[in-house]
Amino acid sequence: MTGPYDRRTAVLIVGGGVTGLSAALFLTRLGVRPMLVERHPSTAITPQARAFNPRSMEIYRAAGLEEEIRGRQSILAGLPEMIGAETLAGRERFRVDLLAHVRPPAAVSPADWAMIDQDELERVVRARAEDGGAEVCFGTELVSFDADDDGVTAVVRDLGTGDARRVRADYLVAADGHRAGIRDRLGIGADRPGPTTDVSYFVFDADLSAVLRGRRFLLAYLDRPAPGTVLVPLRTYGRWMLGVPAQPGQGEPHGDLSEERCAELARLATGVADLDVTLVPPVPGRPGMVSRSTIGGWVAHRFRSGRVFFAGDAAHVVPPAGSYGANTGIADAHNLAWKLAAVLAGRAGQTLLDTYERERRPVAWLTLGTATRHLAGRHSGGDVTGTDDVTMIFGYRYDSAAIVPETPAFGMSAFGTPAFGTPAFGTPAFETPAPVATAEDPRGPSGRPGLRAPHVWLERAGTRLSTLDLFTGAFTLLTGSDGGEWAAGAAGEAGLHVHRIGVGLRDPEDRFLRAYGITGTGAALVRPDGFVAWRARELPAHASRPRPGRLLRDALTRLLCLDGAPPDRPVLPAWPGPPPPR
Repeated sequence: MTGPYDRRTAVLIVGGGVTGLSAALFLTRLGVRPMLVERHPSTAITPQARAFNPRSMEIYRAAGLEEEIRGRQSILAGLPEMIGAETLAGRERFRVDLLAHVRPPAAVSPADWAMIDQDELERVVRARAEDGGAEVCFGTELVSFDADDDGVTAVVRDLGTGDARRVRADYLVAADGHRAGIRDRLGIGADRPGPTTDVSYFVFDADLSAVLRGRRFLLAYLDRPAPGTVLVPLRTYGRWMLGVPAQPGQGEPHGDLSEERCAELARLATGVADLDVTLVPPVPGRPGMVSRSTIGGWVAHRFRSGRVFFAGDAAHVVPPAGSYGANTGIADAHNLAWKLAAVLAGRAGQTLLDTYERERRPVAWLTLGTATRHLAGRHSGGDVTGTDDVTMIFGYRYDSAAIVPETPAFGMSAFGTPAFGTPAFGTPAFETPAPVATAEDPRGPSGRPGLRAPHVWLERAGTRLSTLDLFTGAFTLLTGSDGGEWAAGAAGEAGLHVHRIGVGLRDPEDRFLRAYGITGTGAALVRPDGFVAWRARELPAHASRPRPGRLLRDALTRLLCLDGAPPDRPVLPAWPGPPPPR
């Protein structure tokens, strides 16, 4: 399909949830002005996800949003506990302070969990994306699309006016949720390794003070009216959401419960036979009191089809335990955005985009297994904390062409890609039909290529900052205090930010070299998404060694899939996005 077109854009994002909006935000920070369409008239109007993990907060911190997000946290910031019981009135079989179990030590991250409702977070992210130049079109649906070797032609329609536009984009990011309409149109299926459960949800007002007995909680897992029932407090005092798994043999259509039946279910869950229940529409202004979803998990067979990429729930769905769903979508967007920006700017080869699936799909499998174990433990009353969340959040490792693995004999990264391994912790929740990412405990960081770059507290002119604050969206080279040759070798790479730790940046806890696994003459190269891409433990001493500048150019050429680039020219003459931190 050829022009004329009503609109041209580098990236068309379909889906205005937290994944799509985050993709728009990250792209704008890298000099790309995307167009986003979403058929709903506004961002979410119900809480949905309610907790965002510290890795997501590190990502938003780099985008300058951490302070604003923390200023909009919900009432649940003071309700960290999860309980389990037969009914709300009954004896608790467990009570867990969730944040105490999943909060990272101060040595692992400068960030903490943010208890902000997803609808509020989406408003924050949307505003910043629009400020950066993204065209965000709510109330606009994707009617059709046609992808070819050079791009995507889409027809989008304004649902308010009925006007249609033909949009030409270089790439399309499908962040259209768990129904995955775009992926389905392309005929790409998904693996569903475990059982699924249909769940009906409804919102009600009721005075539960008698059975609460002064208790406050984030989430209650109950056995009545069926094991796996969940009761969640909402923002309005005295308002609750109840989720009830389908009960075999009940003979009632799932998602089609009468108001009387909903009231009966609420009384069974709370243990108050005469409870006065008032149902509330879950979405104001829309008909129906009951919504439905399917709890389980799946991972798409592919995360890319030519010029189309799948992110968030369009690529993978995990059970609602551990707060992994939305957070994994944010990480997808962060991984994909810098790669799209680099290719669009001509600073990377097209094959760099293949590493999105290569990196994120194994992480999706690892996340699905972790969340599945969490959910099983909570329902059974067994190990309700499940797998080590700190390792899952910070410790997964990428293996792809955008990571240069090490050759131990030389103490620096070599060129090549190893095979995937199995998880470094826990046991599989099910047999996976695909590679699963490995993970390492971030409490003892190794600084290995493929891992998130470790957090170390530094000082500059009396101000404390994290090593993570040095990663603002460009490639960054970190060296020890004796790394002058690396800094000089990087001088021709205008798009490479260079920091010598110990020269202008103090390491008051003396942790930097150990955390990054290098000596004072070593260097570590960190990608725009904050993952270690390559490192040299030390500067090779033998006379025949390549010069540091050549080693860096070779690494960047390989990482950016620029095979055949002239060996003596800068690989990064410039890089889009914010300037390096000073």
